[in-house]
Amino acid sequence: MSKRKVSIVPGITLTGGRVHGEIVPVNLSERAYARIKKMITDYRFSPGSRLNVEQLARDLGTSRTPIWEAIRRLEQEGLVRNVPNRGVFLVELTPRAAIELYTVREVLEGMAARLSVEGISDRTLDKMESLLQAQERIVAEEDLVSYSRSDFEFHACIYAACGNTILREMLESIKQKARPIAMQITAILSELLQDHREILHALRMHDPLLAETAFREHNRRVLELLKLEEQKRILGKSNLP
Repeated sequence: MSKRKVSIVPGITLTGGRVHGEIVPVNLSERAYARIKKMITDYRFSPGSRLNVEQLARDLGTSRTPIWEAIRRLEQEGLVRNVPNRGVFLVELTPRAAIELYTVREVLEGMAARLSVEGISDRTLDKMESLLQAQERIVAEEDLVSYSRSDFEFHACIYAACGNTILREMLESIKQKARPIAMQITAILSELLQDHREILHALRMHDPLLAETAFREHNRRVLELLKLEEQKRILGKSNLP
């Protein structure tokens, strides 16, 4: 009889094994990981909030072991942190870390836009156009959660079209890490939407320099907001008695 491949907390993979008397098939761990990550993507948790392992196990209809395996993977990706005797928390990037992240993201997304000009399909461009049409309504309603989801999908279209697997993996990792940022972007939503229009225009024109410039400017807009908020935070601390 063949043995099933199982994953054992805390992350050791064996052929056959038990954790507290429970065998955990890899597919259960994978399913838990994918669903919890999607919850994070869909903003089910606020930055810095605590994740209830018992509740997650009930919601996903599984035991705690696959949940813990999923959490370990998410912790390795920098999305959650497990604090002994306190619990598991969704990571909230510090302002300094967010600035560093967007500084790197500006360069890499600019490169992706430049590379995608050659291979992006009309179908992808039409999809991006549809996303922009939806974003017009979203921005008018100031629906930040819906905007972030649509923004993620818009950017992902360019990642997929860049034709560079390593670059795409790096960008997807950075994009995931950017999600736990508590930042108020309502004031610049209209400008961000206009940036998207200019990026799409450059791609339709098949102009690599214009596409790279537009995407980098898009990131700089968010970066400037982050720097402004960090300056306010520092000034606020300095004014404390």
